[in-house]
Amino acid sequence: MEFTEKYINPFTEYGFKRLFGEATSKELPLDFLNELLQQEQGRITSLTYLKTDRLGSGEENRRTVFDLYCENERGKKFFVELQKNKQKFFKDRTVYYSTFPIGEQAQRSSDRNFELHAVYMVAILDFVFDEDKAAKDKFCYNVKLTDIATCNDKLTFIYLEMPKFTKSLHQLTSRFDKWMYVLRNLNKLDRVPEELREGILVKLFELAEIAQFNREKGATYEENLKLYRDLKHALDIAREEGRAEGIAKVIELVFMVISLFKSGKSVEEIATQTGMKAEQIAQILQKI
Repeated sequence: MEFTEKYINPFTEYGFKRLFGEATSKELPLDFLNELLQQEQGRITSLTYLKTDRLGSGEENRRTVFDLYCENERGKKFFVELQKNKQKFFKDRTVYYSTFPIGEQAQRSSDRNFELHAVYMVAILDFVFDEDKAAKDKFCYNVKLTDIATCNDKLTFIYLEMPKFTKSLHQLTSRFDKWMYVLRNLNKLDRVPEELREGILVKLFELAEIAQFNREKGATYEENLKLYRDLKHALDIAREEGRAEGIAKVIELVFMVISLFKSGKSVEEIATQTGMKAEQIAQILQKI
């Protein structure tokens, strides 16, 4: 297999887990969360990865998997999730998901006079919310459930709209800027820039170098990369073909067409299965 890129794309499932989800590289998410949250919650000295298979009250909820779920030495919970495609009610979804660790803490309490540990939901977004488009220079949104007077907060939602982060290398003024630049541009780089040759970021580039993968890891990443690109194609086509109120349905259909075609189905078979016209399917396949 041959890759045209030197470093992995962090927005693929495997790419993100390679950097943030492996026990041997735990210092990467530790550093990222410290740079993101240190001013408001103090320095995190350790992280413990937690399982998500017991979160939620029903079978459907238990199938929900976060890209990263961990807690620090003081019991505070941290969710980090990558979101590649725009969802109309994504913010509502993060509010709903935040009830899972809250409910889990309540269930483990021995009585009803329990103290809840703070919960942080961090969403790294490969898109911009429609309501945020006018604020072109604001890429970080910090939303809290907190007491206004004391700032005693228990629930925090942070949304990072990555397409808005457009700083160049010489404009980076903080470690957090550097993290944002790496997440935004990693797969576009062909070397480690001098501005990023420091501490933990050096290890990040070492882990991200595709040439270091063995055959199995390379194949896994290749499959993830194909899926990511298919989804990007589906989104691009949906924006061209669908009206605003019907775009979610169009995305679903386009992605289904791509998947069926890759599984070996003919245009006629795809048309039968999806209810779409053969001409529409042909147009979609031509665009990808």
